[in-house]
Amino acid sequence: MCVSGGVFAPGHLGELTRIVPFDMVDAVLTEHGSVQQRLRKLPARVVVYLLLAAALFEECGYLAVWRKLTGALDGLPIPKITGTGLWHARARLGVRPLRALFDLLRGHTAAIRTTGTRWAGLLVVAIDGTHLDVPDNPATRTGLGKRANQYTQASGYPQISLVAVVACGTRAIIDAVFGPTSTGESTYAARLTRCLHTGMIVLLDRGLSTNTLLNTVAGTGAAFLARLTGNRKPPILRHLPDGSFLSRIGCLDVRIIECEITIATTTGRQTGVYRLATTLLDHRRYTASGLVTLYHERWEIESAFFAIKKSMLGRRVLRSNHPSAIAQEIYALLTAYQAIRIAITDATTTTGADPDRASFSIALQTARDQVIHAANVIADTVIDLIGTIGRAVLDQLMPARRLRVSPRAVKRPLSRYAYKSLRVDRRTYQATIEINILTPADSP
Repeated sequence: MCVSGGVFAPGHLGELTRIVPFDMVDAVLTEHGSVQQRLRKLPARVVVYLLLAAALFEECGYLAVWRKLTGALDGLPIPKITGTGLWHARARLGVRPLRALFDLLRGHTAAIRTTGTRWAGLLVVAIDGTHLDVPDNPATRTGLGKRANQYTQASGYPQISLVAVVACGTRAIIDAVFGPTSTGESTYAARLTRCLHTGMIVLLDRGLSTNTLLNTVAGTGAAFLARLTGNRKPPILRHLPDGSFLSRIGCLDVRIIECEITIATTTGRQTGVYRLATTLLDHRRYTASGLVTLYHERWEIESAFFAIKKSMLGRRVLRSNHPSAIAQEIYALLTAYQAIRIAITDATTTTGADPDRASFSIALQTARDQVIHAANVIADTVIDLIGTIGRAVLDQLMPARRLRVSPRAVKRPLSRYAYKSLRVDRRTYQATIEINILTPADSP
């Protein structure tokens, strides 16, 4: 065990401290004027690490997380803290240091040699959104409201809309924004175009394929591959040999690919028609069949959201009750998630393994163990890019990805007991897929 001394000793994140080191946290605190004026039981640096550790132990209250951080620090004078003292420490810290820390860590994390991160030389990324539940109290109801659904006008918990750009190959977060659900996802997505650039291809679902957003994405120099809604009928300007055709969306030159996709499982066959638009106009270099297959990678962002909401949060409501504390908690959650993804990518890149085969759950559990034991906090003189977390992941690599489908079901019915009755039908089936590129004459 090797940690900081004195009241700073509880300020660590186990082995992940190597990715979020002391000097990084101290620099952020100094930049934003958040360093304590006098040394307290809970220095600002310790509060930052406590919030990050809390993102790893979402089933615990903050005082229980404190016990995990300090449990292995035998023989050190550990101060006793209270819930009230912690609340005041969080209020003094504010949101900006956590946001700045996330900004330092966010990114695709992939090296040139990282397997499965690029297609035709382009970094594959996706933009999409999800929702996080927050506590139901007057402050959150006033600031966020409640969403209506098919059962009632206002039910469930208030929610935060989280929209992110995720690198499909590593599932790392390149950028993220969040706010009230009253603002549409396309509005949040437009703010995220600040991180797009030439050399990327952006995968977009139907809900984010508005003319305005597509033009904004194209203006960054990044290419896009977007699914269009069924009622959009772009004009045919020129047929191409691979079955695609050139068209225009607004003032943007695009190429349209229409395809019929049939998925066969043990429960039967299901066929649907997809209409994809892309700014990659060269049909020889970027084949229609290759682009249709690539679009399936958009689901990697759903896997990232699943890791955050299920593996980390356990589908729980966030702890914080005040809007600023909620923002602080979300940035801590995103930062902790990103640190784990960096650890995974470092390990798989070093060995040449595909990050797709790395288990996020194994990495998360190992990171938790390292926090509890205050292990590997400070790196040795010899740099170990793999570390304990990486070795645990590499020792239990998953098989190469198989094509799987899961029938769409109601995510949150009015009654949790009704939800249990529906879970029986939410199985995942091994599937085979058939792709048929349609010519305009074949289109429905």
